[in-house]
Amino acid sequence: MSEGIKDAAELPDAAAQSRASVLRSRAESYIALSRYDAAIADLTESIALVPDNARAWRLRGESHRVIERYEAALEDFDEALKLEPDSAYALGSRGQTYAAMGRLDEAMTDFEHALTLSPDSLWILEAKADVLVDLDRLDEALEEHAKIIALNEELPYSWAARGDLYQRMHLYAEAIEDYTKALEANPEYVRALSRRGEAYRMIDRYEEALADLSRAVELDPENDRAYGSRGAVLSELGDNEAALSDLNRAIELDPEYIWAFRVRGEILQEMDRHEEAISDFTRALHLEFGD
Repeated sequence: MSEGIKDAAELPDAAAQSRASVLRSRAESYIALSRYDAAIADLTESIALVPDNARAWRLRGESHRVIERYEAALEDFDEALKLEPDSAYALGSRGQTYAAMGRLDEAMTDFEHALTLSPDSLWILEAKADVLVDLDRLDEALEEHAKIIALNEELPYSWAARGDLYQRMHLYAEAIEDYTKALEANPEYVRALSRRGEAYRMIDRYEEALADLSRAVELDPENDRAYGSRGAVLSELGDNEAALSDLNRAIELDPEYIWAFRVRGEILQEMDRHEEAISDFTRALHLEFGD
């Protein structure tokens, strides 16, 4: 409960309504600041004062969801939907909660219902596309991404998200085209640079990969994946010492980066540094399989 909480029975109805309204508003600012426990405290008091306000239940459910209290989030969204059965926000957020819990069919049901109410909601379309990927329904996920892009072609994230899906499907030319679209909208979009560099690497276009990954590292010196991919590219270009430097940095940034241990092990093996290679392969096996 928030500081200065009042028992609902102590306040006349008008005062309870007023206090609950201010608490809801303050909670929204707490949420904007990622202070979710404070938001939950305010919303809990607000709900105690005015139990039939769907917004309070929705906001508390979303706060619980973001901090991974999924069962509590479901309870709150269920209450919100009892009060407002056609709330696309509550349905979409409950769908995200189901998805996080691995309850993918229930997530899809909520997303599909939400989209009948709000067909142009980008975040719900994106959440639905993610679940379709998890269900291995990749062609349907592509259809959702096409809808998202059609709604707003200026959003670099949307192009990059579809690029990621193309890359997952090993459609590297299509992925590169989408990442390029993202970079036309935002030339300093590190994610698109890093992912396009990786797509170039996968089709042996190493110089272009190197350019993208170097720019990604320049913009974001903490980007472990860009360092890892650039290390692999440098090795393909014959510069194993520079490759090791990048892979060392990638592992320093993420000590559980399995792929980087594997690639570094392969380079060390190629350099006849077999004890070090064995150490890296052993670490990769331990991280992935618990050996």
